[in-house]
Amino acid sequence: MKLKSLYFILLLIICSACGTQKTKYNQLNIADKPLFRDPVFDGAADPSILWNEKNKVWYMYYTNRRAKDTTLSGVAWVHGTKIGVAESKDGAHWTYKGTCNIDYEIENVTHWAPDVLEYDGVYHMYLTIVPGIFEGWYHPRYIVHLTSKNMIDWAFQSKLKLASERCIDADVFRLPDGTWRMYYNNENDGKSIYYADSKDLYHWVDSGKKVVKDRGEGPNVFRWKGKNWMVNDAWRGLGVYWSEDFDNWNRQEKNILEIPGTGEDDKVKGGHPDIVVSGDKAYVFYFTHPERTPENKGKDTYNTRRTSIQVAELKYVNGEIVCDRDAPVYINLNAN
Repeated sequence: MKLKSLYFILLLIICSACGTQKTKYNQLNIADKPLFRDPVFDGAADPSILWNEKNKVWYMYYTNRRAKDTTLSGVAWVHGTKIGVAESKDGAHWTYKGTCNIDYEIENVTHWAPDVLEYDGVYHMYLTIVPGIFEGWYHPRYIVHLTSKNMIDWAFQSKLKLASERCIDADVFRLPDGTWRMYYNNENDGKSIYYADSKDLYHWVDSGKKVVKDRGEGPNVFRWKGKNWMVNDAWRGLGVYWSEDFDNWNRQEKNILEIPGTGEDDKVKGGHPDIVVSGDKAYVFYFTHPERTPENKGKDTYNTRRTSIQVAELKYVNGEIVCDRDAPVYINLNAN
């Protein structure tokens, strides 16, 4: 009897463990594909994800482009919009919330590529400003610092003095010594990646040097699997780099999201990412121009302008980051 009782107890323990694993698995939701499209302009790009502690939801900030307005010539359609906001409880399903109120008033201002973070109860945004609406690419742009208490209304703090008057795509990361580093794209130096440092998020000292010489934009730095990583938009998928000191970056041989996928709105290369590390998992949020396919090369229409936000899970294989964009994405972002 005692032996049978022991077997019964062991069986209950095994079944309980299996049930726990099943419960944890069921808590992961399958992400929508595409993950999100802006309902106003249909031009969502450059996502940046942050937890809203008060509302207990995730916010996705994004650049918006006026894809639906086909009367605009040149690249005026990628100008003249505010930062869009979508929200989600789990990272798998997103709904449109509205736009940010940015306290930076100049005529025909354009908002690009927000980077958001929270520190000591204050939300910070580092935002690319284009002072106008232009039909070409070669015009001034710079990065400003904004703060908020509610993640919608943003107060202007400063215009950052960086390496040139054409700097975009800030990404701020806290270094191991507690200071902050901003990586950004210096367009005047071959679209390479520079950085600036700060002790308090308000006062920045530019390094005056590039740490990634390759052409690219939208750098995103994170720590995962015991290594320091950077991914950026290399215009042929995402370049992947790793570093031991945050100064010297080594490029991984293969890009990710370079080979088109098979899912809806994902049959083209991926661009301008944000990485969210949740527990031991890491997810890449990126955008696509779904109909910029070989047969549409050279066409400039609503179809080739519109964009979609997507998400894929990263994997760590043999010391490198890989990504199967066609695999279902099981996700429930952890706010801790």
